[in-house]
Amino acid sequence: MSKNRRIIGLTIAIVIFLLIIFTLYAMSDDDADTVHIGYLPTDHDAALFVANATGMFKDAGIDVKLYEYNNGGDMMSAMASGDLDVGYAGITPVIYSISKGVPIKIVAGVQNEGSGLLSDDSSVKSVSDLKGKIVATPGESSIQSVLLKYDLKKNGMNISDVESPTMKVSSMNDALRTASIDAMLTYEPYVTISKEINNQTLVESSADILPDHPCCVVVMNEKFTSNNLNKASKVLDIHKRATEKIKANPEGMVQYLPPHIVPNSEIEKQSLNHTKWVSDLNDTYKANLYRFMNIEKDLGIINETLPQDELFGTI
Repeated sequence: MSKNRRIIGLTIAIVIFLLIIFTLYAMSDDDADTVHIGYLPTDHDAALFVANATGMFKDAGIDVKLYEYNNGGDMMSAMASGDLDVGYAGITPVIYSISKGVPIKIVAGVQNEGSGLLSDDSSVKSVSDLKGKIVATPGESSIQSVLLKYDLKKNGMNISDVESPTMKVSSMNDALRTASIDAMLTYEPYVTISKEINNQTLVESSADILPDHPCCVVVMNEKFTSNNLNKASKVLDIHKRATEKIKANPEGMVQYLPPHIVPNSEIEKQSLNHTKWVSDLNDTYKANLYRFMNIEKDLGIINETLPQDELFGTI
């Protein structure tokens, strides 16, 4: 009897072990079939949110997992390690990452402009008044940091003339309200929130600083596109169709944005209307991108401009 119990116990143990192995394999396989997409906490990535919330990925038979990052630099690290297949990121960290050999390609635009320089300090009426002030940005690798450096240079200053800490975008508005900082260069919807809710002053919009500058783009990991061409093509098509939805009815798309990004639907309607939505990589878009890249080179952020075949991918 004891021997039979041992045999039964061993059999049960083997069955349990096999079930565990099967479950882990199934989970791994499911994860391998999932498209991992990174984004920033901004309505600049509204096309992604609209596509996900309206079931466009599901309708195309694609499982997705979305991952939020505070800045594009952190997202590019995830792209470099292979943790992400697709990213909605600012052009600045994307260009820098490609120049350093990260295997990604730009496959679509997302939007142009959409940032602003704001202050709650009555003495700050122009960029020239920022000297000696604390001006926050989302990070050294952000578009907003580049815009600040460029704007200062246009006005005869440089970044050493200000103190420029890195802050989470969600914390900047309160920091400005409590005078922990003197100004901020941030992105939507925080620009509109600052103006309309906190009654802070828009010193300059990014359209004033550098008209039609590219902001966010869609990038894909080259390993993902090589191994999943059909899926990558569907994701790109979904992005373009979602962008057209926003362009056709920006106010109607507010309902599909994440609640932590949309504190007030009326404010958000303004924000979406202020943004220039794009998706195609046409000649005008590429020319504006190269203008921005030359500014980065002039500021010493990158060493050289990159050829189109290193920047752009075709799917």
